[in-house]
Amino acid sequence: MCGIAGVLHLDGQPASAVEVRRMTESLAHRGPDGSGQWIEGPLGLGHRRLAIIDLSDAGTQPMVSADGRYVLVYNGEIYNFQELRAELKALGHPFVSRTDSEVLLYAFAAWGIDCVNRCNGMFAFAVWDRVARELTLARDRYGIKPLYYAAQGGSLFFGSEVRAILAHTGNRAAIDREALVEYFTFQNFLTHRTLYAGVQVLPAGTSLRLAPGRAVPAPTQYWDFHFQEPTRPADPREYGEELNRLFAQAVNRMLIADVDLGAYLSGGLDSGSITALAARQLPFISTFTVGFDLTSASGLELAVDERPEAERLSYLFRTEHYEMVLKAGDMERCHRALVHHIEEPRVGQSYPNWYAAKLASRFVKVVLAGTGGDELFGGYPWRYRAGLGDGGFEGFAERYFRFWNRLVPPDQLPGLFAPMRQLAEQVDTRAIMRGVFRPSQAPWAPETAINAALYFEAKTFLHGLLTIEDKLSMAHGLETRLPFLDNDLVDFAQQVPMALKLRGLNQDGAINENEPVTADKRIQKTNDGKLLLRQALNRLVPPDTLERVKQGFSAPDASWFKGESIEFVKARVLGPRTLLYEYLDRATVQRLVADHLEGRTNRRLFIWSLLVFEEWLQQIAT
Repeated sequence: MCGIAGVLHLDGQPASAVEVRRMTESLAHRGPDGSGQWIEGPLGLGHRRLAIIDLSDAGTQPMVSADGRYVLVYNGEIYNFQELRAELKALGHPFVSRTDSEVLLYAFAAWGIDCVNRCNGMFAFAVWDRVARELTLARDRYGIKPLYYAAQGGSLFFGSEVRAILAHTGNRAAIDREALVEYFTFQNFLTHRTLYAGVQVLPAGTSLRLAPGRAVPAPTQYWDFHFQEPTRPADPREYGEELNRLFAQAVNRMLIADVDLGAYLSGGLDSGSITALAARQLPFISTFTVGFDLTSASGLELAVDERPEAERLSYLFRTEHYEMVLKAGDMERCHRALVHHIEEPRVGQSYPNWYAAKLASRFVKVVLAGTGGDELFGGYPWRYRAGLGDGGFEGFAERYFRFWNRLVPPDQLPGLFAPMRQLAEQVDTRAIMRGVFRPSQAPWAPETAINAALYFEAKTFLHGLLTIEDKLSMAHGLETRLPFLDNDLVDFAQQVPMALKLRGLNQDGAINENEPVTADKRIQKTNDGKLLLRQALNRLVPPDTLERVKQGFSAPDASWFKGESIEFVKARVLGPRTLLYEYLDRATVQRLVADHLEGRTNRRLFIWSLLVFEEWLQQIAT
């Protein structure tokens, strides 16, 4: 796990060692164990190392192939690197280290960009072919590891974080107002824009090939999610046995490390099952839980402190357990540093994740997490059913669009964007959302709709979670590994019948639409999802853990924002020097915030987004 950065001057001008070093050192927090650069003509590559496998200097990057042709900088872990290493050795490739980095280098030498289809893991990498004078960028299937790029002034800049691009002299931070409209509509980015004008995210599952003298092409997609109903009848026992096998294989693959390894433990099914399997291989593995002081929580929300359940599982699995309790005021303490590291707002409140990473990093350099289980196995039934109804895809798309307007109702968005009304009217957010979905050849049915919802959330919501998880863990020099995003397990999960994922099907297998589930009534109160996981993993965790209702990892911010943190909210969002009113309407913002502070409506997500956006504006202005 590391940080990478680089520049390719497409107009042929030489790269500056000073500038590349500045880009590289901006990522020092991602790799405290080493630094390196490679400068050759128009190309500059930089790398910061967090040593996980083979801690010797043999793992130093940039890494050059034995024949001198290929130069690699890489961030991630290839979990099947040992199998690939044996195959590559048989092909005659020499190895001088035990790293997966060297395996990736020779995999590219042997198979070119097709090597990404053989790699089971998380990665973002750049390879310079010194003979063909071509630079290849690539990112893993799901977007676990980030990679940003910007084409500016005849040059292509890239980095694990936006700050690496901005560290190059001549690059300036400026706001992308169209992306801002996108964010305050969905509390996320559904396109590949960022809040930084001219800076894009390389899409998950894509590669990009560049060369001096050529224009920057569009990324090439090599993999995508494909949720579909299987053609053969569903045998629950067969599916359960295969899930058990693949899940155990995924966890075991991710235990390989030459440093201390731990696991997040929330007390729920996903993290509990991962910990149960990991504890069999690593006695007294360290586990980490963050809970919340709920003494001031009110009826506005259903916040949960999972420490008691986590402590019980820790006892059962005999882990070395550490926990932290967050109180009102902890958000304010980390707010500036958190916004600095996430670089731009995405999805929901993330400061509990900041503290979780901070806790874990005190004891280990690698931590296992349960991210992805909900998105793959149907953990959000209230969301999927919110899109069900008449009208085929068109009706589904409109209902789902309204559902994913997470911050304010759609009819209030025009007023919110009044200071930039003309531009906002040009941003077709409905078209943006529809552009995410892939065409379905299956007849439109409830199962089709739910598979479309699973696809949408894997491409957007999950990607947002992964981006935040990477930024916050790497801010603390910590690597997060995600067993549910093992390639073999994902391929299997996409073909699991809907009847084995969700409760509430009619006898003919169709979803029961007579009792629609809305977000406000059923959110965090259902265990109707992930049926196969609950059934298959019953040997790993206690029965009551299997049947626990779905809980979000959220502090009681709805209460704190109108209680202990109210002065912080007012000073940042309602103050006379607040910067966000250049982009958002003051009267609309203040009315919506007042709805929350006076207890009429829970707008914690909106307030959080305002707080992060305001802090972001303050930081880019300095």
